[in-house]
Amino acid sequence: MTTTLITGANKGLGFETARRLVAAGHTVYVGSRDAARGRRAAEELGARSVRLDVTDDDSVDAAAETLAADGGLDVLVNNAGIERRTPDGGVLDAARLTADETRLLFETNVFGVVRVLHAFLPLLQRSAAPVVVNVSSGLASLSRVTAPDSPAHAYPGVAYPASKAAVNMLTVQYAKAFPAMRINAVEPGYTATDLNRHAGTQTVEEGAEIIVRMAQVGPEGPTAGFFDAAGPLPW
Repeated sequence: MTTTLITGANKGLGFETARRLVAAGHTVYVGSRDAARGRRAAEELGARSVRLDVTDDDSVDAAAETLAADGGLDVLVNNAGIERRTPDGGVLDAARLTADETRLLFETNVFGVVRVLHAFLPLLQRSAAPVVVNVSSGLASLSRVTAPDSPAHAYPGVAYPASKAAVNMLTVQYAKAFPAMRINAVEPGYTATDLNRHAGTQTVEEGAEIIVRMAQVGPEGPTAGFFDAAGPLPW
């Protein structure tokens, strides 16, 4: 039985990913900052819940201890992330961006990934087929953001794309450090979730497809890659 942990899984892409992986036969842990919401989501999904706040060391360490006691971990999906918008739904552009705002996004989107990986790597290393999926964004692609004909070129935000570009670098460097693991970054696409106030043009079912696919790669599958539903993406 494959045991999978998904961070930020009580709603949105994480919830849909959990639903699909439960259906595929995984034992899924719904990682949620809010314990009550996590329990409700897990009950609905037929999954297990674990309180996990990616910005808090004690919370992450306690979650790792829980999974260790329950038997270990095979697949980690680093899904938890934030974007942040202005009250009117706008994106902070370069002229209005502050160091504090940037730090806030990096705390969840980047340091949170490192914090979770650090805590769960010992469990993943005991797995016969360990997999890590880091949920990134097409906005992390320097090739896309600098191409005038790409939709990503028009996005004015700075902190969110920078945080996800950092996630891509983490993906590559961790994959090189742990060649026995399959560690990849994925781009779900512009999906309607709370992160973008449901402005996205895709459903969560469409967005979760690549996350679910990469969560199920075998030992001979790709690693150190960046993928969307159509295939590899340019860095």
